[in-house]
Amino acid sequence: MQVLGCVHVALLVSDLAQAEHFYSIVLGLEPLPRNVKFAGLWYRVGELELHFVAVARVPSDLVEPARWGRNRHLAFKVADLAAAKAHLLAQGYPVQMSSTGRAALFTRDPDGNIIELG
Repeated sequence: MQVLGCVHVALLVSDLAQAEHFYSIVLGLEPLPRNVKFAGLWYRVGELELHFVAVARVPSDLVEPARWGRNRHLAFKVADLAAAKAHLLAQGYPVQMSSTGRAALFTRDPDGNIIELG
């Protein structure tokens, strides 16, 4: 077998309006049209698609609550980390700097999905 690339990543969300605000407005991701019948949102980030599937409740699966980067997360590269941090804080989203000292931060979407920015 030869894996040629990653087509999409799917995450669970419980409130489509809150997810749409976070991913469209706060992060500024490009929405994609959907041609499926179940509820969700799709976005493009470079060549990758992100699929957010609506469910009644998103289970918390944090194994290391104090260090968000040691849990399941999705990572994005940003142009200006300090500006991204200020933007998230101004929008009321929590921020945790990487505990390794590298230039990265972690935030959580309205359902608790962890997002790394670096």
